[in-house]
Amino acid sequence: MYDIIVVGGGPAGMTAALYGLRNGKTVLVIEKSGFGGQITHSPKVENYPGTLSMSGNEFADKTLDQILAQGAEIEIDTVVGIDDLGDRKVVRTECGQFEGKTVVIATGVRHRMLGLEGENELVGEGISFCAVCDGDFYTGKSVCVAGGGNSALQEAILLAGKCREVTMLQDLPYFTGEPRLQEVLFSRENVKKYAGVKITKLVTGDSGFRGVEIEDPSTGEKREIPCDGLFVAIGLIPENQSFRDLCDLNDYGYFDSGEDCETKTPGVFVAGDCRSKRVRQLTTALADGSTAALAACRYINES
Repeated sequence: MYDIIVVGGGPAGMTAALYGLRNGKTVLVIEKSGFGGQITHSPKVENYPGTLSMSGNEFADKTLDQILAQGAEIEIDTVVGIDDLGDRKVVRTECGQFEGKTVVIATGVRHRMLGLEGENELVGEGISFCAVCDGDFYTGKSVCVAGGGNSALQEAILLAGKCREVTMLQDLPYFTGEPRLQEVLFSRENVKKYAGVKITKLVTGDSGFRGVEIEDPSTGEKREIPCDGLFVAIGLIPENQSFRDLCDLNDYGYFDSGEDCETKTPGVFVAGDCRSKRVRQLTTALADGSTAALAACRYINES
């Protein structure tokens, strides 16, 4: 039996493992695909304190090496459920099951995609999801932002302060974000907007990404918008449904847990982007991971 089982190998999960190991606990990390999570989509990370610049993959590789050196065990498998048996938790996967005294769930989120041909290949090579992370790469350049809600508007406001031109593309007939955000954004001279249009194609050339094709469904008219980058802000998808019996979810499917990362089930903790929060950044994920791991250690020590 492990002291702590971490579900998810992103920044929050690996940080939870590190803090558990540093407190003398045995730790298993179960990751379904690749370690690092969403940060691996960032070709250059320049907002991590103490590090001038690194790639997301570099961060993920170094953190994985660090927890392995501390004694972490890893399994590449998909967790399908967790059974609470009081003083022990049984984590069920597609290939077997594992027992732990505590569990930290750090399943992260996945970005909602446009569903266009070649989209996955262009992530980090023209397509981005985070203006805070990647906006500086497009200073003085032109970008498009897909989406019309608060998140898209906030991303665009940040980009408008850096980019030569920002073009908003919304598939609904109107922008759904707060009127105040719209007022701030659309008062900028370098911001254009199109509502009621659909992005139908990602345009590429010899140098890679070079724009998008949009269509007005009401007329069938298509046009190409040249741009240097596309920021997709059409929502995040948490993958928490398998754990809803152990942890309360809010209306959007995120774990309804506070900064203490605790849940209604003693011995089960949550960390990272899968948790209800206002800010989702690398540093906040790391903070959650350490908080959840230390809470798990206290639970073990006091049991």
